[in-house]
Amino acid sequence: MAKARRVGAILPSMQTHGSTPCPCPSFRLRELASMYFTMVAVFLVILVVALQGLVPRGTYFPYKVPLDPQGLLELSWNVSYPEQAVYFQILIRKLKFGLLFGMSDRGEFENADLAVLWNDGHSSYFGDAWSDAHGQLHMDSQQDYQLLGAQKAPEGLYLLFRRAFSTCDPKDYLIEDGTVHLIYGILENPVHSLRAINISTMYRGLQRVQLLKPNITIPELPNNVKTMEITTPNIVIPSQETTYWCYIAKLPDSFAKHHIVMYEPVITAGNEALVHHMEIFQCTAEFDSIPQYNDLCDSKMKPERLNYCRHVLAAWAMGAQAFYYPKEAGLAFGGPDSSRYLRLEVHYHNPLLFKGRRDSSGIRLYYTANLRPHDAGIMELGLVYTPVMAVPPGETTFILTGYCTDKCTLQALPEDGIRIFASQLHTHLAGRKVVTVLSRDGREQQVVNADGHYSPHFQEIRMLKELVAVFPGDELITTCTYNTEDRNKVTVGGFGIMEEMCVNYVHYYPQTQLELCKSAVDPGYLHLYFNTVNRFNDEEVCTCPKVSVPEQFSSIPWNAFNRDVLKSLYNFAPISVHCNKSSAVRFPGDWEKQPLPSITKTLREPQPHCPGPRPAVPVPINLSDIRRG
Repeated sequence: MAKARRVGAILPSMQTHGSTPCPCPSFRLRELASMYFTMVAVFLVILVVALQGLVPRGTYFPYKVPLDPQGLLELSWNVSYPEQAVYFQILIRKLKFGLLFGMSDRGEFENADLAVLWNDGHSSYFGDAWSDAHGQLHMDSQQDYQLLGAQKAPEGLYLLFRRAFSTCDPKDYLIEDGTVHLIYGILENPVHSLRAINISTMYRGLQRVQLLKPNITIPELPNNVKTMEITTPNIVIPSQETTYWCYIAKLPDSFAKHHIVMYEPVITAGNEALVHHMEIFQCTAEFDSIPQYNDLCDSKMKPERLNYCRHVLAAWAMGAQAFYYPKEAGLAFGGPDSSRYLRLEVHYHNPLLFKGRRDSSGIRLYYTANLRPHDAGIMELGLVYTPVMAVPPGETTFILTGYCTDKCTLQALPEDGIRIFASQLHTHLAGRKVVTVLSRDGREQQVVNADGHYSPHFQEIRMLKELVAVFPGDELITTCTYNTEDRNKVTVGGFGIMEEMCVNYVHYYPQTQLELCKSAVDPGYLHLYFNTVNRFNDEEVCTCPKVSVPEQFSSIPWNAFNRDVLKSLYNFAPISVHCNKSSAVRFPGDWEKQPLPSITKTLREPQPHCPGPRPAVPVPINLSDIRRG
């Protein structure tokens, strides 16, 4: 899906070689015809940049994230929806002999789309490239990364370039809504051509971001807004690559009902590259107390009651900005019917295994006692947490779908409907894609939220580009795609990290009693599946009623027949619908053996806009006066 290409010129000193041919890397004869016209265009770009002076920074790039754990590379960007393009700015704090930056499907350096800055020991060049399935780099014949300028500053070298969302080049990455896996690499030695670059030996890594931030107006905060910080109490970050840290906080005893109207991250200085994502959960009100806890989330000493702290209040992931509620709604917390206990969960990503780093990161809540017209609500869509929904081992793209049916919304939603303004998609480690679609009268109306490059390591609440109105009788269909190529055992649904989920937590107003609208295959039909598999296979599959569903799945020999029958079962069998109130009690009605919703018209795939062709020639840049780190 993604690969690479590009060409442009870098010029921190704003000097060029004019029209004199430069000592560029060798090209095939077929490329020479386009060089003259390309060099003329490049000269004009250089001239414009030289006249502009400093590369724009600061407010031009509202989104910023460190690319590497050491902080050597910092990415800033902005999005132009009228141009359908992203503007990138990279700060290289210690320039050596070049940089690779690009995008790929899931952060691989194979089949990647790359912009490359390299030095051959004498001259420097900037070009658009792509890597093949073996990681070998090639110059792209179509240059879609447009270099706009470069500037030396006391803190390092700034590169400014532009990239269209879609280039219609099969070797380019299509920038879409959702997660984007950015990759980077630092060249520590001169190279004479792109083919001489060995990506396996360089300092490299990946960073996940949401590039296409929604272009929405930020509401003003009320004058009487107060703040509350929920942070880790000066802990020592473990010297291991992945850590999930849990901390229990408690609201004051007399804390009345308030509305959260905004929240933002609080990151300890120096740990910006280690704090990957954070969430605050409210505990269930059924317990009068939750034990104090400040330790690893997966510790065997963790109190069992912490598992009942699952109501999401706030979520942040690296690269995300402050989260604002719409001016007409706020998220209620506090009051007599609400738990006073909150669980902070922080994910630390420490691939360099730093030791002794202390951290007090967390989330700052902005709240007000002046309640807004609507309480915001959070509703779970997708699949019920049950082992009856399972993914066989060795699958590349196994699909499971959960339904919020018209019968449920007809009974549970108000006549004027609800408005969804934000969404958080969620799976465990095997999840690869998640999408929720709104359907009405059997016709798909719009995508609520979609992530075609979903990563379980990058989960955040994302504001939608526009409100999604859901009315009684509508259907909300959530589909998850899983990959279990690296597993030799079946993956069943459940709460464990090696089990799976398929959930969309949608944020909406006005709040209703409907807190969970999900489904799972009818257990009786799954039992028929086990009987069928047992009949058509030589190996005996246990179908005893007393044997658990995971055990029955584990006894299945996963041949092509058994896989295909299970896929068919999930595509036609009736479902058990969970149309639940916040008390976990279902709305009145018959919710078992419900037919799958019938979709008679699906949404069309959006057609990408294709810019005109861009010839390819790497551009020389004078970097001689930039100090190498």
